[in-house]
Amino acid sequence: MRRILLVLAALLVAAAVFAGTAALGVAASMAAGFPPPPPGRWPAAAPAPPDRLVVAVAVGASGSVGADVLAPYAVFAGSPRFAVRVVAEELAPVTLSGGLHVVPDNTFDEVLAPDVVVVPAVVDWAGREEAALREWVARQADRGAVVLGVCAGAKVLAAAGVLDGRSATTFWSAVDGMRADYPAVDWIAGRRYVEDGTVITTAGVTSGIVGALRVVERLAGPDEADRAGARAGYPGWSRTAPLDIPVNGHSAADLPYALNAAFPWGRTVTGVGVSSGVDELHLAAVLEVLSGSSFAERTVPVSLAAETTTRHGLRLLPAPPGDLDRLVLTSDDPALTAWAAGHGVPVSRVRGFDAALLDLAAHADRASAAAAGKFTEYPTAHLALAGPPWPWRAAALAGMTVIASAALGVLVARWGRRFGSNGST
Repeated sequence: MRRILLVLAALLVAAAVFAGTAALGVAASMAAGFPPPPPGRWPAAAPAPPDRLVVAVAVGASGSVGADVLAPYAVFAGSPRFAVRVVAEELAPVTLSGGLHVVPDNTFDEVLAPDVVVVPAVVDWAGREEAALREWVARQADRGAVVLGVCAGAKVLAAAGVLDGRSATTFWSAVDGMRADYPAVDWIAGRRYVEDGTVITTAGVTSGIVGALRVVERLAGPDEADRAGARAGYPGWSRTAPLDIPVNGHSAADLPYALNAAFPWGRTVTGVGVSSGVDELHLAAVLEVLSGSSFAERTVPVSLAAETTTRHGLRLLPAPPGDLDRLVLTSDDPALTAWAAGHGVPVSRVRGFDAALLDLAAHADRASAAAAGKFTEYPTAHLALAGPPWPWRAAALAGMTVIASAALGVLVARWGRRFGSNGST
């Protein structure tokens, strides 16, 4: 019996050490992906032109998923029929995943009657920190605004009561949990988006592009939707394309994501250029694929300017370039290119989700790129991913942690045996 107890104690210690190390790694990954924003207050943006439909992209104080914000923003802002505003509780910088800091255009109270409300995934979706976000979204839904919940943004809508009695979808790994937590909602898996009255909810991350195109069609007509769809370049998209997509589930193919998140130490630090005029969709692709949906690299949005503005007017607060392993540019930036050359930092040029996934496979590994495609629910069958087959760095760290945890468990068992022997004598 004593030996059995010692073996159990050793196993428990080993498991606790491994789990604790992995938990610390996940916390470090999240902290790097959502660094705290700089302090300060900024003035509100200029009012929207009176002849345009107003789109309010609502961001959370606790942090929002970058591609959930940037991709729909790019779709709407690229159309002359819409004026897009990023709105938050306060006019203070907010953090998007991938380390991006965004300055909101208006507060919730300043945007009184938007035609469209876009709700991305937020970190503290059901918590006190996002109470103002939920209340504002519920008010806009009640007054008849078209509401677009992107990916896990459906969690915000569900917590706000907007989805009660409706059909909805969300990120594939969250569907079962949402069915249990919000039984008043008819949760549907395997659909690119679900449209129920004035509320549209989408599947994972990049499905927000398709959902935004449906809103464009609904409010601005099919011709404008076709033009916006051509600009977005989403594989296989058309207004008449089927909405059915694979019903994903957790599998061994997700392991690279877990390894990268739990064992981030020593991963590549990648600067992502955010010079003035950067395209929001290209920026969304790089930040989401390299960091948010793979954790394969740590991305740092950088510029030589303290504040920049995207192609369609979104205000960003980048970091100055520092100790980087490589630099990714989504647009021409002679200043950052010259900086990289002077500091011996290699430069990659990446535009769009196809290029971002190919870049991740080449610079990290194919398995992480494939997992990123699955977690963004982006079509990848047309891509020939080339690069190392597996995230060996993270796998090696996991293996070393297993060995160290097991060794500590053995030491505990030996100590217990020796203590027991001494006590019996």
